[in-house]
Amino acid sequence: MPKFLHTADWQMGRAFTRFETEDGAALVEARFEAIEKLAQLANEHQCDAVLVAGDVFDAQTVSDRTIRRVFNATKGFTGPWVMLPGNHDAALAESVWTRAQRLGAVPGNVHLALQPGIINLELQGLSILCAPLTQRHTYGDLTEPFSGYESPEGFPRIGLAHGSVQGLLHEEIDSSNPIAPDRADASTLDYLALGDWHGTKQINDRTWYSGTPEPERFRNNEAGNALIVEVSEPGATPKVTQLPTGRYQWHQWRETLAVHSDLEQLLERLNALPESAVVDLRLEGSVTLAGEETLLKALSVAEARFRSLRCERSGLQFAPTDEDIAALKADGYVGEVIESLRQGQGQEDTQDDAARDALAILAGMLREREQEASQ
Repeated sequence: MPKFLHTADWQMGRAFTRFETEDGAALVEARFEAIEKLAQLANEHQCDAVLVAGDVFDAQTVSDRTIRRVFNATKGFTGPWVMLPGNHDAALAESVWTRAQRLGAVPGNVHLALQPGIINLELQGLSILCAPLTQRHTYGDLTEPFSGYESPEGFPRIGLAHGSVQGLLHEEIDSSNPIAPDRADASTLDYLALGDWHGTKQINDRTWYSGTPEPERFRNNEAGNALIVEVSEPGATPKVTQLPTGRYQWHQWRETLAVHSDLEQLLERLNALPESAVVDLRLEGSVTLAGEETLLKALSVAEARFRSLRCERSGLQFAPTDEDIAALKADGYVGEVIESLRQGQGQEDTQDDAARDALAILAGMLREREQEASQ
């Protein structure tokens, strides 16, 4: 029974410049570790091959070191790897692939599908029908020729392509390269392994996107997996098993705070996240001064615990309660300033920001003064 691992969209060479240097470096390293994880899984599940459905590299201009490290990371699985160029690493006349070949970086067990056609894995009894991208964008279905490809009798026919299944995916998919939704049936494929959608997604019984093995975006689309595919015989419905591979979990939250329980629930959710979390948080609404102090302490703890935490609070207004003001012991002129800043938060954006920041600073100074006086 032929069995293989389906993966895609490694995007090697991607830089995470929006993160702190330390965090960005860790996210880059996790992508190399993901390849090693794929090799490990292929061995553990006794796979006959690993199929990579495009975008191994994030760009044609990745460094020679990145190229060498990618192929070095595959060495844990000595069976055949079949790598397909996608829209980020298309098989141009001069490409990252031709550079890899010149470097002598491609191991003998790695098959580069740089031309349309069939790669027959004789020992494994598999026919891989390949539709590589030879330019970044195409407007015709490159999988259409699959119908005319002849494969050895008894070999399961496995399609390998990179693009957008028409009419079924979100309009923000990476490339416009179209693929017919009935391609597996129309071309008598036992399985169609796809790349370009970065999350795991089943199109039908024979057509799947594996998604990227290591998440790299704030999208809730089931990223961070690989697929183990078993085909008992040509024509049989394949058995597909989803396996987690991602090290880091990416979370993007947009929260509105109105009452104290909103803040409590938010902090409970944050505390429940694992240390491998990468969090992008945007807060709106209002919070009391006491709530702001609680929030800042919790964010400080979370920043040290998570891989990365970024919190945008420009849409969050301070709404000091009478108890807040009393606790600050701000009377006379200082009390008048605080009241003025409270009212100033409802003004235009620049004034609103300045009033909020000034109120926070003043409240912090008053709390520090009170703490010093009590020592």
